[in-house]
Amino acid sequence: MSDEQAGDLDAEREVELRSAWSRIQARWWLPAAGVVAGLALGVVLALGGGQVYKAKTIVFLGQPFAPSGGGQIQSLSTNPRTVSEIVRSETALKAAAAASGLRVGQLRGAISTQAVTTVGQAKATNPLVEISVKGPAPRKVERAADALARRVVGTVATYVDKKIALLKQQIAADKLELDQINARVDGAQQQQAEILSNKTLPLAERLLLLTNINSTLAFAEQRRGTVRQELLGAQQLLSLAELVERTRIVEPAAAVKTTARSGRNSALVGALIGLLLGAGAALGADAWLAGRTRRPTP
Repeated sequence: MSDEQAGDLDAEREVELRSAWSRIQARWWLPAAGVVAGLALGVVLALGGGQVYKAKTIVFLGQPFAPSGGGQIQSLSTNPRTVSEIVRSETALKAAAAASGLRVGQLRGAISTQAVTTVGQAKATNPLVEISVKGPAPRKVERAADALARRVVGTVATYVDKKIALLKQQIAADKLELDQINARVDGAQQQQAEILSNKTLPLAERLLLLTNINSTLAFAEQRRGTVRQELLGAQQLLSLAELVERTRIVEPAAAVKTTARSGRNSALVGALIGLLLGAGAALGADAWLAGRTRRPTP
């Protein structure tokens, strides 16, 4: 194709575009009417889309540490996909449906999860997760969201729950040993007082008995101090496990009203479609009128 032919084609396109724009300007009311009709239709569709409810609950996944309270370890709570995979599993959907009265089909696609993060914080390091459920009835979506949250807690908290149980056993054992040590100390001190007050025993025998009792008391005092330190450490680890490591529901679900469609988005889409249809009508009006005028009169 020569440069002259290419120039002619460009000129023809420019003329066609100007002609199309002129036809649209001549019948500007058709695109305008399309925009108004599209806006109205979009709003009507949004309002008629049905009222739905959204229930949201917040779960703290916890930050599990090593058994001795060392650094953080890798677990289910440190995997950023854990909550999403659990709440969308078929078993969790069936459990939530049974607890809420909703059908599994109503829940599937109506559940969303989102990490609660601050600006600049990596989602993978955040233990707060929001679980949301949408549905037609407020109480049902609340029960479904709470059931899913309990499912997450029951699955993720296994390691920390076992750790808490063992720490409680250790604390109970330390307290029992302390009671036994205190009883031995009280008994030894009572024997010591009796020996000191018994003047009938020979001095050498009394010295030997007092030496043995003092040795017993010294050992008991040393052991009591050790057990107290172990008890304090176990109590601190238990507090850490219960308040920081343990998975728990921070806020129970509460339903709020929402709409099935966004009124603003529906109105904008309707206006755009109406504008396109109105512009198309303006462009085709000349051809339609020409066809009417050429139609033979019966």
